[in-house]
Amino acid sequence: MAAHLSSGRVNLTALREAGRRELREFLDKCAGSKAIVWDEYLTGPFGLIAQYSLLKEHEVEKMFTLKPGRLPPADVKNIIFFVRPKLELMDIITDNVLREDRGRSPQRDFHILFVPRRSLLCEQWLKEQGVLGSFIHREQYSLDLIPFDGDLLSMESESAFKECYLESDQTSLYHAAKGLMTLQALYGTIPQIFGKGDCARHVANMMIRMKREFPGSQNSIFPVFDTLLLLDRNVDLLTPLATQLTYEGLIDEIYGIQNTYVKLPPEKFAPKKQGEGGKDLPTEPKKLQLNSAEELYAEIRDKNFNAVGSVLSKKAKIISAAFEERHHAKTVGEIKQFVSQLPHMQAARSSLANHTSIAELIKDITTSEDFFDNLTVEQEFMSGIDTDKVNNYIEDCIAQKHPLIKILRLVCLQSVCNSGLKQKVLDHYKREILQTYGYEHILTLNNLEKAGLLKPQTGGRNNYPTIRKTLRLWMDDVNEQNPNDISYVYSGYAPLSVRLAQLLARPGWRSIEEVLKMLPGPHFEERQQLPTGLQKKRQHGENRVTLVFFLGGVTYAEIAALRFLSQMEDGGTEYVIATTKLINGTTWIKSLMEKLEPAPF
Repeated sequence: MAAHLSSGRVNLTALREAGRRELREFLDKCAGSKAIVWDEYLTGPFGLIAQYSLLKEHEVEKMFTLKPGRLPPADVKNIIFFVRPKLELMDIITDNVLREDRGRSPQRDFHILFVPRRSLLCEQWLKEQGVLGSFIHREQYSLDLIPFDGDLLSMESESAFKECYLESDQTSLYHAAKGLMTLQALYGTIPQIFGKGDCARHVANMMIRMKREFPGSQNSIFPVFDTLLLLDRNVDLLTPLATQLTYEGLIDEIYGIQNTYVKLPPEKFAPKKQGEGGKDLPTEPKKLQLNSAEELYAEIRDKNFNAVGSVLSKKAKIISAAFEERHHAKTVGEIKQFVSQLPHMQAARSSLANHTSIAELIKDITTSEDFFDNLTVEQEFMSGIDTDKVNNYIEDCIAQKHPLIKILRLVCLQSVCNSGLKQKVLDHYKREILQTYGYEHILTLNNLEKAGLLKPQTGGRNNYPTIRKTLRLWMDDVNEQNPNDISYVYSGYAPLSVRLAQLLARPGWRSIEEVLKMLPGPHFEERQQLPTGLQKKRQHGENRVTLVFFLGGVTYAEIAALRFLSQMEDGGTEYVIATTKLINGTTWIKSLMEKLEPAPF
């Protein structure tokens, strides 16, 4: 089932197993039949750790979504709430418990499992509501880093960026440090830690402190990772704002990938039957899982979208040739061999049909005039053209009332590519946005300013051109079909974050000391002592393994760029990616928007 987790240099199945073990132990504490009441946000991440079959083995008979009112009837002994420690959820739980029919027999036992940490505040709240005593087990389940793929881990903490940069709340950084300690317990101490940014500094400090406070955590496992690179999202605010141009990136931009699943419009996936016309088209969205367990997807997901079509047509020819083989099978042995290959061939054919449909859906959008105009403006900003004055295209989009998030992404992109906007330009944009979309968005604009995304230029200096030239962030001659540089993921722009990782591996950050000083937050290096006998002797030609941890979110295009570096012949480094959340420009800006209801008059 989880073969794709063990396909990379680091076998992430061990991390998933540790999570499953902890879950089983908790379920076994609640003896007898069980019903789980889920905080809806947790069902996706938990699905990556344990399938329903595992829960069933441990007597879980029913599952409900957490909502106010009376709990649905269930003939079980235990009701277990799986929730995040949020006060609004405690109100719903209180309502559920108080409405429980005390006269019923046998009585049902209540338990609560906080994910990822118990919260004193929540328990105090339940106590004040008079229901804390109803819970027999009150425990925590540390779902810190969830394996998404053979080289990808995420905490799926949706508000981590906002908490760190707007609310100065470091809870998610503590969880990141805890997750890294769990990782080191399973895969050995990471000898070298590099970092850039304030949050990175905090996480490194917490890790060092945790190691000091738990001397027993010094393990004798041979280290799998050579280096840990901690990167703050605000070191590179530009990358998530730009439209990703890889296959996986575009699926996420257009349809949104949630915990490796995507929901797509069903029309393209209806089985075509002879002579039935367009009858009975399915209305339910088509739900597909996307990960490297699917051969074809693993091959095309990180390619620039313009290179996907040729791969799909090549595959189609190979598959139809394979099916033609059946006519040449003469002997019993040959027929038997063909039949044994049939399931694999049919899976390949259905996978090809799905991805051809997805590619058609995406192409309808990428060939539209609006997509092209939007991309042209983005690329002009990223290559440093006209970033200091009001942009006509943005003004037109506001006048035509295009989606607000699209406008905010473009204005923030212009601001970041100009190290802030001139006050006059900034005021003009703000006024236009508030007058067109409503004054309730003033708090959102304030949040974007606080986060450094939309701000006035201070000191009158634009550092972006220097950063762009020194780090080679813009490449004019990009090869989308057979790339030779990471800039192919944005058709010209090389993600700053990934360039930093690339330069750290070779020749080292000393070569870019000046630029690092221009980027926010400190840069640092720490070494963790390894017990004697565990120092790594690298075999000739063996690659280093670096874990890159993005604090505040990472995009699929950045992941594709790091995978590209891992696969380079002379790269010498393989990357595993960890993050607080998988994001794209839309979900990221959304997480910073304030929902202020307009006045009722």
